[in-house]
Amino acid sequence: MKLRRFTDPGTFSARRLSVLVFSLYFSWLLAFPFEGQVLYALAKSIDLDPRPMIFAAIAAHCTGLILCGLAVKTMAAARKLFLVSIAVAIATVALFFLPPSRLWLPCLALSSFLAGGSVAAWGFFFRAFTPAEERVKTAADGLIASNILMTVMNMTAVNISPYAGMALCLLALGGAWVCAFFLPVAGVPPAVSPCRGEQVCITRPLAFLYLFIAVITFNSGLMYQVINPAFAHLEWLTSWYWALPYVAALYVMRNLPRTANRNHCLYFGVSMMGFAFLAFTVLDRSPVSYLLINTLMLGAFGIYDLFWWSILGELLDLSANTAGVFGIGLSANVLGALAGGTFGGMLGGGVHHQSLLAMAVVCIVLAILPPLSKHLGELLKTHVFLTTFVELPAEQQRQTLQTLVFPGGLTERESEIAALIVCGKTYKQVAGELHVSENTVKTHVKNIYAKYNVQNRNQLLHLMIATDNPPLQ
Repeated sequence: MKLRRFTDPGTFSARRLSVLVFSLYFSWLLAFPFEGQVLYALAKSIDLDPRPMIFAAIAAHCTGLILCGLAVKTMAAARKLFLVSIAVAIATVALFFLPPSRLWLPCLALSSFLAGGSVAAWGFFFRAFTPAEERVKTAADGLIASNILMTVMNMTAVNISPYAGMALCLLALGGAWVCAFFLPVAGVPPAVSPCRGEQVCITRPLAFLYLFIAVITFNSGLMYQVINPAFAHLEWLTSWYWALPYVAALYVMRNLPRTANRNHCLYFGVSMMGFAFLAFTVLDRSPVSYLLINTLMLGAFGIYDLFWWSILGELLDLSANTAGVFGIGLSANVLGALAGGTFGGMLGGGVHHQSLLAMAVVCIVLAILPPLSKHLGELLKTHVFLTTFVELPAEQQRQTLQTLVFPGGLTERESEIAALIVCGKTYKQVAGELHVSENTVKTHVKNIYAKYNVQNRNQLLHLMIATDNPPLQ
């Protein structure tokens, strides 16, 4: 049975190419319109308030993430959107080399809107070129590379010249456009429809995930209003160290043992965030204090970003609207940060009052994390089990399924189908591999679920994890 599609050289190259496109494009988004230090440095050099442009860019980006699923339905359309949006971004950055004009704000908003749509559309390539069990690594690779590139752009803009930083942005965008032109769009199986056949509906877990992301990232918006301004005098240090703990956390999470329980990491991340704001209220504004506070805060953000990126990656296989699911999920991150930043900017009373508000948000997160984990934990456990199971040789997989999960309760054909189902195969894919009709597969799956008194694949996987001897009816 073929389980690791990415071992195919062509597909593996497509996977790396898609990560490269994302990293180059996303680095511009982070460095320029999205609270980017390049734009801040440019505004400072010409004595211009960048906050209206930043707000418009983030709001437009969030809108693009949400609306992309309505317009982009295929990989071919996704690639076209990438090419158009990158070209608009290049034109926007070029415009900022000219004297300030009224065109700056609308052009920045337009390029940010299209960038939001492109990030959502990248879900097509994320799903097609990376198997579900490897998506946590692909997400980490893209986020790490883009943040490293962003750091180089920020350092250049702050320590050399904002125009040099913008030149690097143009270079990254040009590379992204060339790479996007070569993204393959053919030969990829379509996603399955949610709530169909296997009776798996992602609406509820996606809603809980959205709430969780929006609440936790509210503090990232507050951070821009609290921590960053307080250490503005350490411009050289913040220009290069700001994203370093974030990248380090991503690297650690990427390389966790496959048996590690990532639920524990969520609680650890909340604790880091709480300690960061607590330290901010009692420490001075020295470089040592900044290193401690920023390490805790950005490390926590790295944990959470990779968590929900990988979960969204798993949900893509259960939705016919790939860009819609991916974009809506990621929009929670942007919406939470935008709300936190806006509220923090409006809140009076000084930075210590804002820090206390952030601590209150941490307490709320701690209160809602257990019920949220009840819904998301099954996805995490499923993910951990699958990444362990698919690493086994095919023969060992068969023996494991027969002796551990299906002790004599299934026919030989049912065992074959069950083995493919728990590996994340759709009905159509199972039918193709076993050379039977899709209706035959559905009938066998119905019998399998009936024997174990479950309603869908997630429940079957949860039963496999919870007990070594699932009961037969």
